[in-house]
Parts: sequence; C-alpha cells; structure tokens
Amino acid sequence: MFQKASIYPLLAILFWAGNVVVSKMASHAISPIAITFYRLVLALAIMSVFIFIPVWKNRQVIRLYWKHLALGGFLSVSLFQFLSYQAAATTTATNMAIVTTLIPLLTMILSSVILKDRLRYGMLFGGAISFYGIVYLLGQGQVTQVFAAGIHLGDGLMLIAACGFALYGVLLKKWKMPIPAWQSNFIQSCFAIIYVLPFFIFLPAEDMQLNQQTIPLIVYAGIFSSVLLSYLWIEGVRHLGPNKNSIFMNLLPLFTALIAVAMLGEHLQQFHIIGGGLTLIGIVMAQLIQKPIFADRSVKQGVE
Repeated sequence: MFQKASIYPLLAILFWAGNVVVSKMASHAISPIAITFYRLVLALAIMSVFIFIPVWKNRQVIRLYWKHLALGGFLSVSLFQFLSYQAAATTTATNMAIVTTLIPLLTMILSSVILKDRLRYGMLFGGAISFYGIVYLLGQGQVTQVFAAGIHLGDGLMLIAACGFALYGVLLKKWKMPIPAWQSNFIQSCFAIIYVLPFFIFLPAEDMQLNQQTIPLIVYAGIFSSVLLSYLWIEGVRHLGPNKNSIFMNLLPLFTALIAVAMLGEHLQQFHIIGGGLTLIGIVMAQLIQKPIFADRSVKQGVE
C-alpha cells in the first residue's frame, strides 16, 4: 500500500536524477571545481536564513564534533560532488546513476566491516549479482573487456564517489552525533567550501564563467540538489526509516535514463537494461533477505 510519506524519497530521487543530468550538462560548460564552489555558496546562503541562529545556539555541541563534521563534509560534499562532475565528462548520465545505486549495498558491506554488523545472505548473493551487473554494464555487454582494458575513467570515478558516500553513511551511524540533520548539513557544507576554495582561486577565468548556460545549472545544483533534496531525504528517513527509504534509490537509474533520453538525447542500449537490471536485482535482494549467515552465538549460549 502506498504511504503518503513515500512522496518525500520519490521527489528526492527525482531531484537526484536531475542533478546527474545537470552534472552531464555542466561537464563541458564549467569546471567541476567551479560548479561545486558556486552550488555550495548558493546552498549556504539559502540555508543561513533559517539555520544560522540554531547553529549558533548549538555551537558548544557542534564544537565537540567538528572533526567528524569536517570529515563528513569532505566525503559527502566535496569528494562526491567533485568526482560526479568530473566523471560526467567521460561517461553517460545513465551509467552514473546505475553506479550510484550501489551506495546502499556498499553501505551494508562497510557496516559489516566497520560496525561489525552481521553478514547476511542477501548481502552475499545480492552483492555478487550486483557486481556482475556493474561489470556487464562497464564492459558494454562484454565482461572480459573490463578485465582486459580496465574500467572506463568516468565509471571508475563514479565508483570511488559511491564508496566515499557509503563510508560517510556508515561513519554517521558510528558517530551518532547529537546534532540535528539540517545543522549537520550546514556545517559540513561550510567545511566543504573551505576544501574547494583553494582550488577555485587558481582556476583560469574561462573555467569559472557565469553565463546563460552555467547559471541555470548552478541554481538547480544549489537549490534543488543541495537544499530541497536534503530536506526531502531527511523527512523520508524520519517517516519511513533508513532501510525503507533507501530502497527508493533503486529508481535513480530509471528517472535518470528518462530525463537523459529527453534532454541529452542519450540512447538506452541492451547492456544498460541488462547490466542495470542485474545491479538493481542484487541491491533489492540485499535489502530484503535479512537472514544472517552466521548464527548469533551469544544467543545460543544464553539458551543453553
């Protein structure tokens, strides 16, 4: 049965898909550093209106976790966004979306290593299917080609970005910072702009131009992707829970492909459908099959 709260992650994924297409459109119009910097400036300007005072009032708590927020700003904003824009120059929006959907699965795998979460059959078999699907996609239907020629640069960068974002999610769970999500997002964005600023300053003038082509892309990235998407995703987690909310990420390739076909003229190939389908099947399997591979020994001992 459709829950009204499902509108939050649905709209969030729609905005995310739009951001993937915007990344592709920006790849030949503006430097990845420049658009990352501009979107952060715009997002911080908007969030400051309703976040700055609460952040100031909560500054004592925030000061205790500044190192965590600094690392989070690097992983979730600077690294992820920069690599996404950089990847867009050498791969398709559809490929970017499919690789991005690995984030929930990568999160589960990293959780089992860092948080010592129990390994589950869904993660094992779902991970294997998703891995094959990604290799099939990256090899454009020829699996052996990936191992012979290596991973395409753009797809490889997107995979690194996905791993970094998954690590960020796991660390958030480990840290359990007593800071509201909006305040956390604001402070992390502040750190992110500090990381980007030194690179932005030394950019050639032609790589940071604001014109009729780049301004709409920056506005979308700053408002819809950085502010509204964050709000909708936070609300989705609050109403549906993190696991149920993350399932909606499986719609990202579909939404992105539809927008990319309409706006970029990209063509869906058979390897997109097969590789993307296998990847999504594996991810859904990992999320739905929760039976642990190893029984909880402590429970057994307690029963005995």
